[in-house]
Amino acid sequence: MTLAYIRDTYGVRAKRGGRVQFDGSGANVAKVGTITGARGSHILIKMDGESRSASYHPTWQLTYLDDPVPAISPDPSARSRAHRSR
Repeated sequence: MTLAYIRDTYGVRAKRGGRVQFDGSGANVAKVGTITGARGSHILIKMDGESRSASYHPTWQLTYLDDPVPAISPDPSARSRAHRSR
């Protein structure tokens, strides 16, 4: 499966290169890492300081740190001006 499938199915912002925080290690210490891909319905994450990626469930104890790009709503008056200028 792909990261697109994971985004659609689980409603998460999983993308290659995205940063995440994992809070389920049991050591009361959050780990931060980078998404490197997908394996089945899990995402592959290379945690900072580790040499290899590991498989994580996309919704279990993960926080997606990358903020989504804010949507820019068009200025309706700008559209009206554009039509008048033709």
